Amino acid sequence: MFIRRLFSLLLLTSVAASAQAGEVGVRSLSVPAPERGRDLAVTVWYPAGGGGAPTMIGDNQLFKGAAARENAPLAAGAFPLVLLSHGSGGRVEAMSWLATALAEAGFIVAGPNHPGTTSGDSTPAATPRIWERTADLSALIDRFSTDADWRAAVDTARIGVVGFSLGGATAMEIAGARADLEAYARYCDGYAKWDCAWFAGGRGYVGDAPVKVEKVDLRKLDKARFEQSNRDPRVRSVVAVDPGLAQAYIADSLKAIDIPLAFINLGNPGTIPEAVISDRLAALVPQATYAAVAEAGHFSFLPECKEGSTELLKSFGEVDPICEDPGRRPRGDIHAELKRLIVEALERSLRASF
Repeated sequence: MFIRRLFSLLLLTSVAASAQAGEVGVRSLSVPAPERGRDLAVTVWYPAGGGGAPTMIGDNQLFKGAAARENAPLAAGAFPLVLLSHGSGGRVEAMSWLATALAEAGFIVAGPNHPGTTSGDSTPAATPRIWERTADLSALIDRFSTDADWRAAVDTARIGVVGFSLGGATAMEIAGARADLEAYARYCDGYAKWDCAWFAGGRGYVGDAPVKVEKVDLRKLDKARFEQSNRDPRVRSVVAVDPGLAQAYIADSLKAIDIPLAFINLGNPGTIPEAVISDRLAALVPQATYAAVAEAGHFSFLPECKEGSTELLKSFGEVDPICEDPGRRPRGDIHAELKRLIVEALERSLRASF
């Protein structure tokens, strides 16, 4: 269900390199997060007005990055804000292929690296604490709503969230979905894959190094926090790609969601894992849409891989098909469809009345 916490920082740390970039600017921010008691590392992509230093975001030994212009001036105007939430063990920089497309379409795009579920800083115990992740996104909204450098450029009446995997669960919960702890625990009792295998313990990552960790007993999690509403009414649209916790959501909470919610699954019918299958969830949400991207797999949402990446992953002991999509379709083609689906969903919901 969640992308593996797997990669060493050698693979996932973004590097800057000379590149030809379009009119997309990129900046790094440090944003206070009261729920965390620490600052969040945030990347922002935005329509640029020219200038800035050419750079590649998310480029490393394994993945291809996306071009942007560092610290370029903001283009004139007020733009909808789209927040990104990465999967477990991922990084927001790995969503740069999507973020740049959204910025090109006229959105300001921002995403944090969620503490406790980011590469090099990821443990089973932190993973189900979804309320911390939704609080991260709310902290970003606070910043963009009040910061003198951004508030004139952000239309705070038009805020959306796009999440993948555990980030998809985060996006659903900030829209008002609530999960049942006992239902989730029962699901993991009988499902020894994906997130449930991660909760079995063994290894986590702290300070960019592997550490031994204990098994997580989901039934000992803070039930009240896990099941609380994390709705932020400032969010007006959500896109959830292969969202986690798919077997645990409370039906009545889905029926009560009052904003557009676009569900996207990666794969052909019959191949999508029960951990993330979303067609039945979409049927319960009043303003939901549902789409499945053919010949894709869960890892197809990750950036395009460089030549030799499969062998590199094997040398690190990685067993998941991070760079191997299930069909004959190139990952770049899968990304093109995802960009279209996501941009169209946000255009419909956030810009329809422009």
